[in-house]
Amino acid sequence: MSVLLSLRDVWVEYGDKVVLERVNLDIEAGSFVSIIGPSGAGKSSLLRVVLGQEVPTRGSILLDGAPLKPECEPDRGVVFQRYSVFPHLSVLGNTLFGLECARAPFTARLFGARRRAAIAEAEEMLTAVGLGDSLHLYPTQMSGGMQQRLAIAQALIKRPRILLLDEPFGALDPGIRADMHALITRLWNDYSLTVIMVTHDIREAFSLGTRVLTLDKRRRDPHAPHRFGATAVYDLPLTKRAPAPAVTDVSITLDDFCNN
Repeated sequence: MSVLLSLRDVWVEYGDKVVLERVNLDIEAGSFVSIIGPSGAGKSSLLRVVLGQEVPTRGSILLDGAPLKPECEPDRGVVFQRYSVFPHLSVLGNTLFGLECARAPFTARLFGARRRAAIAEAEEMLTAVGLGDSLHLYPTQMSGGMQQRLAIAQALIKRPRILLLDEPFGALDPGIRADMHALITRLWNDYSLTVIMVTHDIREAFSLGTRVLTLDKRRRDPHAPHRFGATAVYDLPLTKRAPAPAVTDVSITLDDFCNN
């Protein structure tokens, strides 16, 4: 597989606090990269600089060998733990919104044949995530798992090459989480995505990922604890291609792992 995304000596600093330092990574197209690490290790900060919400303090990020644009682009989609859906829009309306912004940025509305094509595309995506019979529901009428499926449809409707997941299943019950694992695995394969997922769940990281990265601090100074940032301390490629079947009765978190 070819390298899609490269991070070269990336640092993220906020004032005198260093969050990330010396991050050097190559992420291959089609991979599923799970990122774990203790709280405060900069996992979400890493996702934000890849998404384009933040610019690294130092270093560079390359997409297909070219500098990553600082603003969010359609080639990157994101799903957060909190469902990023619009409560005043229906399931179909939520999914259409991304297409309307992309194709009619000045009016945020589509008309005629373009709108009919967009509706057909949105309905196809909603069917793919299991919401084909829920087009006219509103978020308040939906379970947490359904809302997360909708958030995934919102992210994928613009056909991103890279899907970023920031602890997207952490708030779900184990049974629903297992269903979401199966869904994201199928979508990853069906849409040839490159996935970068932050999680605190060790089992989730290894069952879904083709590669597991651990972020943590290599060095510490008790007199200046904020002057040292985290980097990739472990990088474990997994030989299996298809993730193992999800386990519904046990959830192992990074905190559990570190405390035992």
